Order: sequence, then C-alpha cells, then structure tokens
Amino acid sequence: MRTSMRGRNAVAVATVGVLALGLAACGSDDTSSTAGAEGTGDTTFWTLEDPTNELQQAGVDAFNKTDQGSVKMTTVPSDGYLDKLRVTMGSDDMPGLFFSWGGGPMREYADAGKIVDIESVAGGEEIRDQFLPSVLEIGEQDGKLYGVPARGTQPVFIFYNKKVFEDAGVAAPTTWDDVTNLVSVFQSKDIIPFAVAGDGGSSWTQLMWIEYFVDRIGGAEVFEKIQSGDSSAWEDPAVLESAQMITDMVDSGAFGDNFASVGYGEGGTSTLLATGKAAMQLMGSWEYAVQAGADEDFAKNNLGYVAFPAIPGGAGDPTSVVGNPSNYISMTTAAPKETAVGYLKTLSSDEYVQSLVDVGEVPVTANAEEFLADAPNPDYAQFQFDMVKNASSFTQSWDQALGFKIATPMLAELQNLFNGKSSPEDFVAAVSQLS
Repeated sequence: MRTSMRGRNAVAVATVGVLALGLAACGSDDTSSTAGAEGTGDTTFWTLEDPTNELQQAGVDAFNKTDQGSVKMTTVPSDGYLDKLRVTMGSDDMPGLFFSWGGGPMREYADAGKIVDIESVAGGEEIRDQFLPSVLEIGEQDGKLYGVPARGTQPVFIFYNKKVFEDAGVAAPTTWDDVTNLVSVFQSKDIIPFAVAGDGGSSWTQLMWIEYFVDRIGGAEVFEKIQSGDSSAWEDPAVLESAQMITDMVDSGAFGDNFASVGYGEGGTSTLLATGKAAMQLMGSWEYAVQAGADEDFAKNNLGYVAFPAIPGGAGDPTSVVGNPSNYISMTTAAPKETAVGYLKTLSSDEYVQSLVDVGEVPVTANAEEFLADAPNPDYAQFQFDMVKNASSFTQSWDQALGFKIATPMLAELQNLFNGKSSPEDFVAAVSQLS
C-alpha cells in the first residue's frame, strides 16, 4: 500500500543528506566494488519491516536449504531503517545484503565502494536477463549492476471514476486533447476534473505532473541529464513548457479551487475520486490498494485506469513511464560472494514470483506474466505489467532519484508554482540553482 511506501520514501529522502556525511566520516580504504569474501558462507540481510517480510523469509528459508551458504534476515522499522543502515555501513559490521530504493542512496554507497557490481561475481551475469530492462536500469550505476529488483512495480497513471464518466457520457482520455476536453466537461458539472493534494506534506503528488510533462515534452533524456548532475538541464525548454502547462491547468480550474488544503489518500483525494466529487487522479499504482481498503466494491467495479497520454508536438516516447520501478536488494563488500549472488538469483524464481503475485504485487521479472492470472485483480495486474514491459524508459520519482539536498527545495518550489506564488520562469530560475 502506497501510504506506507510513501512514508518509506520520506525516510529515504531525509537520510540521503546525512548518508554522505556518515560514509565520509567513517570512510573505507577499499574503493573496489568487487572486493569481499570469496566463496560461500553465512551472511546477513537487512530489509524493511513490512507485509512482504513473510514471503521474503520463506525465500530465505528455501535458499538456506541449499549448499550455497546461509542468509539471516533482519527486519528494521521504516522510521529508523536508513539511519541505522548508514551507521552500520560505516563500520566493520555492515550486512552482506540490504534493501534499497535505488537512486540517490544506492549511488552514494557505490561511490564509496561499499557495494558490489553484481555482474562482476561468478553467476551474477545471469541475473540481468531475468528482469524487465526498464526496471533494472534503476539498479545500475555507470553500467554496473548494484541492485536487483525484489518487489513489485509502482508506475504512475491516470485513475478515473467509471460511473462519473458514464453519467457524463464521456470516455477515458487517450490523447491530451481528450484531457483538456474532459476538464471542460466536468467543470460544467461542478466536478473537480483532477483531484490533486496540495497541503504541506503532499507536494510529492504534484511532482507526478511535472515528471510526466517533462518526459512527454522533452523525452526521458532531459531528466537523465538532471539526475546525472547537469544542473543546466533544468533550463531545457521542456522544463519551462512543463511549468507553464501546470500554471495553465491550475488557472483553468483543472484541479479545483481548494487543492492547497487537501491531502492524499482516504479522507482526501482518494475519497474525492471515490465519491464522484472528482473525476480523475494522477497517482501511482498503490491507489488501487487505497481504494480497495476503503471500498472494495468501488475498486473492483468503478475504478478505471489509463496511461498518461502523449503531448502534441512533444519529443517524448508515449510508452515511457514515471514512478517507482521497484525496490532493490544490494550486495556489500562484506558478503561472501557466491552466497550473496545465489540468494539474489532466487528473486526471479517461480516460487518467489508467485508469492509476490499472491499478495497483490506486480513482479518485474521476465517470467512474471505467466503468473498474473492468479493475481487478486488479474486485469489490473496485467495492465501494469504491460505498461512497464513495453516502456521505452522508466523514470524514477524525482524526489527519490535526486536525493535530499535537491529534492527538498525542488518540492518547495513546485508547491509555490502550483499555489501561484511563483511563475514558470521563477520556478526554472530557482531549480536551476540546485546542485
């Protein structure tokens, strides 16, 4: 469920800033990402405490029955996970394997020589072909594989209320012209076209809009440059045009008049959508779980979903996706190599994939499609899998990808843009100074 996932992301972002300090202070004379114990042995695996721990433990138990060494799994509460990991990674007691979000924190550990290029270990080169390429990219750094996907995928797309659409006599949007027309249709019926959260802690929901606009207008390479550290890429014309589109949508009433005081989830934007007070919401795939938790009948029968459309004249590939590709497991230099790689290879096994599907996850393995018929909602699972499988690129949520130092002020500037406190030009000028 994404409400908990978003809490994890907040921890991840908040800790990145101290992560580098901790690594620098503790240091490591070993900067080789292929260092570590040879052969098999015993190792520890740190993971986040959440509902998937039971199936993770089952996977560990099955692996430990082989002759490849043993893994001991330790669960850590989300509110202290990355801080505890940071401290331990700067000591002689770091775990051999650990849960990762990819993005900023993983890059910090790679740069510090704390984690291993998995493909440099015998057997590790077999892992790549077992996962969807667009998702595996987030576990890479400079062409080296540092993180193996371990959970389901969480793409962002448009949710809509089927009954509201049916009553209005309109269809789900497949083009940007459809979107603009629907804004007018629903405004005429006093229905908020798009629910969006804008209260103090919800600027991450607004981020999804500019992520898709920049992707559709300029292509995935615009943010790739920003993420690589090229702050001048903020001045790409696609960023300014995207900011202008946001201002235009706000001014047109596409988000209603009171979004600045609305939060995300049940009691907020999700309730607006379910009750028909809003027609649509741009949100991550976890929205289904939020809706099902509040009203299972609505989620199954009246919650529709559709991909974000192309922007006319845009250079971006309309098959590209933004959101959270997956969560990852990384291998440190403290792990016995063969044992760690042996366990990482189980993350694409039929048994583990089936266990993810059984709890409602949409796995990102190449063989996942074979199991989706057993998902709680097979059509919804297949929709997500096809979207990710066919994606030309999968851009990680900007706040996760950039890290605390840039993400925090960026989100503040984006909220100013949505709230009309700054112009599109002001937004570009402010974020272009972030580095």
